[in-house]
Parts: sequence; structure tokens; C-alpha cells
Amino acid sequence: MLPKANSYEECLANFSWAIPDHYNIGVDVCDRQDPTARALIFDHGQGEPDVWTFGDFKKASNKLANALTALGLNTGDRVGILLGQRPETATGHLACFKAGLISIPLFTLFGPDALQFRLANAEAKAVITDRAGAETLATLRGTLPALAHVIVIQQSSDGSDGLSYESLIDKASDQFTPVPSKADDPALVIYTSGTTGNPKGALHAHRVLLGHLPGVEFPHDFAPQKGDLFWTPADWAWIGGLLDVLLPAWHHGLPVLAHRARKFDPEEAFHLMAKHSVRNTFLPPTALKLMRQVPDVAHIGHQLRSVASGGETLGAELLDWGRDAFGLTINEFYGQTECNLVVGNNSRVLPVRPGSMGKAIPGHSVAVIDPSGTPLPPGEAGLIAIHTGDPVMFLGYLNNPEATADKFIGDWLVTGDTGQIDGEGYLWFAGRDDDVITSAGYRIGPAEIEDCLLKHPAVQMAAAIGVPDPLRTEAVKACIVLSPGQEATAELAKEIQSFVKTQLAAHEYPRIVEFVEALPMTTTGKIMRRVLRQEAVERLENPHRELENPHRDKEEKP
Repeated sequence: MLPKANSYEECLANFSWAIPDHYNIGVDVCDRQDPTARALIFDHGQGEPDVWTFGDFKKASNKLANALTALGLNTGDRVGILLGQRPETATGHLACFKAGLISIPLFTLFGPDALQFRLANAEAKAVITDRAGAETLATLRGTLPALAHVIVIQQSSDGSDGLSYESLIDKASDQFTPVPSKADDPALVIYTSGTTGNPKGALHAHRVLLGHLPGVEFPHDFAPQKGDLFWTPADWAWIGGLLDVLLPAWHHGLPVLAHRARKFDPEEAFHLMAKHSVRNTFLPPTALKLMRQVPDVAHIGHQLRSVASGGETLGAELLDWGRDAFGLTINEFYGQTECNLVVGNNSRVLPVRPGSMGKAIPGHSVAVIDPSGTPLPPGEAGLIAIHTGDPVMFLGYLNNPEATADKFIGDWLVTGDTGQIDGEGYLWFAGRDDDVITSAGYRIGPAEIEDCLLKHPAVQMAAAIGVPDPLRTEAVKACIVLSPGQEATAELAKEIQSFVKTQLAAHEYPRIVEFVEALPMTTTGKIMRRVLRQEAVERLENPHRELENPHRDKEEKP
């Protein structure tokens, strides 16, 4: 646990890793906890929520672990968990961890192609899902020769969709001896969001949870407090939901609220947190941008003491709004699926600088390097990288040694993001390697432009990209979703251009403004600038061809 400190420097000086030789996530977050303490409040939207204790989860996960091993699954076999935020999802992961199996979190909104690729790539032998998931899997079974068992919650009456989850649980013993796993033994595979090519399965060891803890504790103000309750709209199929919220909270014996609407409703999010007295939350930037549009939130009320966010820099506009809406500073953190939560803010001990994601979290060695792997001096732009040997770092990409090798330069894991570290150690994010805009000799990161655009009252959402320009190499283009009641006009476009030119600099203002109904997003809520660039190039090459649904919401497919 991070030591309580009065300054960042004190925290840094007093921290050291304590990774045991043997460690099992399931035993840590479930079996060693007080069996009578609340673990999960499941708000299913119908009547009173279901409350599960740690003792309930120990019995349920022991039963499922026995059932899985009885089906013939052995240490190292992969099990897909195709479920949303609900008790059975957590039970599935716990059972896999304790039985020495490797769990694969899967998003319930994945289409057939996305599921087929992941399950085939992982050679999954079983999937735990509900009826809707089973229906999708039924169309894929012929392409998944390794998939021997589909275990279905509330199985159909004729049993045609797979094995009954409830029946397996009922017949199994609630006594189970966990596999004596080592900290470096594989525990789960989390697939990247696939913004460049096919998704890759990041294989993580049991120690990944211990590696996450400092990065969770830092933005949530160190040690947990009595009465804390965590919630996130991020699905537990993603690292932001599973390893940034659910499992770290349980490591500390704290309860988690389970509720995730099929579509994020920003006003409902405010009411949900007030209803359950949520104290701690992880809200992705896209969620915050949507919540910013909800009028008159002061009357809703809340008891939040910590709000964390990560994925993209927030900027001054959202930080100021957060102080007004929540009465506290949103603490940002930074990482990626392969090596998460390595940089962050804690406004109590570290002055927050808008646009910066904070400093390296104690225990992590983060640098900006050049293409040869040499750390660069303060203020010089380069590749954001993390030194090898970090407990939170992945073991490698599943069945993809070439991609694993490409992820490293010498002793550094390269994130694929560019940025710089200033003289005081703050990390400033510029963008993805392929998101940086090169215009008239300038290298321009999109985040700063997007932050500025959001300050304009007519702008609800925005993305900045570079498009081919014969004079400047690339011109800055802004794709803008207007706030309700705003009309897309040439005059408004000019007003927005002038606004950015005034707020930032002449070379950064968008020379092209396009008003769109929606921005393409990954399933994790990140703007897919690559898709916008591709559409822009297609229009330049064939301006008379109408693109099919050019600005629909998109889901990345492998």
C-alpha cells in the first residue's frame, strides 16, 4: 500500500514493492477477506439491489472452480467470461484464478467477428455467458474447435444453448483448495481495443493486481476509508473496470456497486451515485464530457470523495467543471492495457497542471525516450516508455511473439504514445504515434486542440485530426458534435476557428471544420481518430462519392 504522505517526494521516498513469490488474485481479493463484509451491491434496475458478501463469493467461486475442473479444464486453459457488471462475472474470474485457469474478459456488445477472433486467438475451452451471449456463440461454434463448453446463466428451457450455470453450481461442493500459483503465473488475457489492426491479447500474471495498487491508491487519495464504495460505468470486460476498480477495491475489502446500463446515460450516472452514496469512482473522459452537458446537477447531491479518470487528458475546462460539479479535483491517471496506471495525479500532494497527467506513480520508472531507447532530457518530445521489471507489466501478447518483441526497445516498453516530461517531472501527453499532426513544420498533438474546442459553448464533443494538405503536409481538421439547440452554419465554423486561433496559436487552429452527428468510438470510449482520418482521405480522393453512414457510432472489428 502507498504510504500516507504530505508530499509527492515523501511518498516516493517511502515506497517499495513487496511482491511475494506465491500469490493468487482470487485468494487475495476473496478468500482472505471478512466473509461477513459487503462485497457487491448489484443494482439490476428491478426493485431492491442484491447484496453479496465476500463469504457468498467464496462459496460461489469454489463451487464454480470445482465445476470447471470436473469438466476437464486444466491449469493454463483459457475461459471466456462474456457478461456485464453482475455477480456471476466476478464469480467467474475468481473461480478461474483459484483453479489456475486463465480468464478472458469479453465485452457483451461485441459482435460475432470480434468474439470469434478473440476466442479463436485464445483457444478458449469454455465461455461463461447469458442467453444473449449464447445465441451469438451458437453461430460461431463451427469456427471455434477448441471451445468445448458454453456455460449459460438462466439456460433456455430446452438446454440447446449450452450447460446450465445454475445446475453446475448447485451440484458442486463449496470447498476448494486453490492452486498454489506463483506471482508470475498467468492469470488473465485482456485484449487491446484494436485501434490499429487486429486486437492483441495482453497476457497478465497474478502480480498484475499488486502492480495496479499504487496507481489506484494514488488518485483515490491513498488509503481506503470507512464508508468507501466504488463504482465505474466502465465495463468489467476492460482493464479500467476490472483492474482499476473491482479487484483493487476488493483487495482492500471495500464494496463495489455493480450497475452498467447498455448505453451510458449521464444524468442517470449522477442519480445512481447519489442513490447508493458512492464515494469513489472512475469516470472515463468521454463520460465526463457527457456529464458536463447535464444542467443543474447541484440539486442531485453526492457523497464523492475521489474521482479518477484516464484514457485521454482532460484539460482545464473539464477540470474546472469537475470542481464545480463534484466539489473536488478529478485526478487523472495514465497507462495502457499492457502496463497500466504508471502515471497519475493526487491533488492533495501534487499540484495539478491542466493538460498534464501528473508524475510517475511511486514504484514505476517512466521516461520519454528516442527511437534508440535513450532517455531524453526534460522538455524534449519522444516516446513514452516504462522500464522493464515493473510488476504491472504484461507477460507478452498471447500467441504473438513478434508483436511482443516490437513492443520493446531495449529495456523499455514503448506505449506507442508521444509526449514529454518537464523539468519538474510532469508528463505531458502529445498523442498516439499516428495521431500527431505535422503541419508546416509543427508537430501538433490533438488533445490540446480538443480541449480548447470544448471550451466553446456550441461544442459538445470534438476530435482533431490531420488531413493531407499540399502546402503544409497536413492541415488541422476539427470534427465537432454540436451542443443541443446549436445550428451548423458557416458562420459558426468561422467563429470556432477564430476562437481556437485566439486561445491557442495560429498554427493550431482547425483550417477545416466539419459538423457531425457523432464521433466514431472504440468500445472503451476512446475517439477513433484513425477512422476520421481515413474518411477524410477517401473524400479527398473521391469527393463526389457519398460515404456510407460516414459519422455513425462505430465499433472496432478485427
